[in-house]
Amino acid sequence: MNHRLFHSLEGENIYFKALSTDDAQEIHSYASDVDVSRFIGWNLMNDLKETRSYIEVMLKRELEGTHFYASIVQKSTQAIVGTAMIFNFDHEANKAEIGYVLHKDHWGKGFGTECVALMSDFAIKSLNLHKIYASVVDANIGSARILKKNNFELEGRLRDHYFIEDKYYDALLFGKITIDS
Repeated sequence: MNHRLFHSLEGENIYFKALSTDDAQEIHSYASDVDVSRFIGWNLMNDLKETRSYIEVMLKRELEGTHFYASIVQKSTQAIVGTAMIFNFDHEANKAEIGYVLHKDHWGKGFGTECVALMSDFAIKSLNLHKIYASVVDANIGSARILKKNNFELEGRLRDHYFIEDKYYDALLFGKITIDS
């Protein structure tokens, strides 16, 4: 799989670059934010050492070929504003899951929509995937909106699938067929 190509994706306002422990401080600024980490499937990072260790885990996964990871960089400021990922590859069914996380200072600015568009295009043109999908906590309205803007369809709901902060949440399952059968 071509990780270098994933790391070089570029849109109008953002571009991707390889994940690096050198960027731990910037990544920690959103990985340690309760509001950001609540619905993304990562544990809250309590200190910089923990964030650096998690980046090392992500780099290991990428080296093993099970995941694509990239830092999302805002072009105008050169600041890392989030992380993009493609994972849970099913080579037999030719599908994979996408995920993304953005610093809350950059929510609602179109970066998430642009990030998903870049990953979708990459999945179609470079990975030749039949389908990409995402699972979203139903309370994460912004993330669901991003997927809908990128022509993902709501395919289902798993009731009380997530237990977060002593409360149950449904999982919304979104999918996008990328190659017609």
